[in-house]
Amino acid sequence: MKLRPSYVLAIACLIAVLTLGEVKSVQAIDGIALDLGTAAGDTDVERYGITIKSDWNAQWFAEGDWYLGGYWELGASYWDGDKGRTGNGSLGDFHVTPVLRLQRKPGMTISPFFEFGLGAHVHTDDSIGNKNFDIPFAFGSHVGGGLRFGSQAQYELIYRFQHLSNAGLGDDNPGINFHVLNLGYRF
Repeated sequence: MKLRPSYVLAIACLIAVLTLGEVKSVQAIDGIALDLGTAAGDTDVERYGITIKSDWNAQWFAEGDWYLGGYWELGASYWDGDKGRTGNGSLGDFHVTPVLRLQRKPGMTISPFFEFGLGAHVHTDDSIGNKNFDIPFAFGSHVGGGLRFGSQAQYELIYRFQHLSNAGLGDDNPGINFHVLNLGYRF
């Protein structure tokens, strides 16, 4: 069986995440979430995914009611779109993303937050619909905001605007943007 380069890259990213110093341990899953997204612009693509989150052991600027923290996010999603001129109507996306989050300290019924992430994505194909990404790799960045709620702030609802692009590593770089809703549970 011949492994596609995208699978090899996905395995390498997973190994890197599990061995990086900011991750507390392999068992340190602090949250899980489901994603639902739709492409922005002229591309007809929906995405459905799942993510696991591992909090960093650090908080900065924590003197007031807010603090800056972060977490690692490891995720997988299925993109479903029209076959378009590329002849491909779906693909799988795997990512690892460090995320910085400015968050109000839990203790209130609802704790708002804002976040920014920039990570690596590997796709099972290099095209979907009318988008030919040229290579099955992309950098993904997102900005978002959300709320933690529940008796122990165990639930999260996040809106993200996400951009994926190969940053010019391939001959073509059309990029793709998504509006994403993320519903999560924190352990």
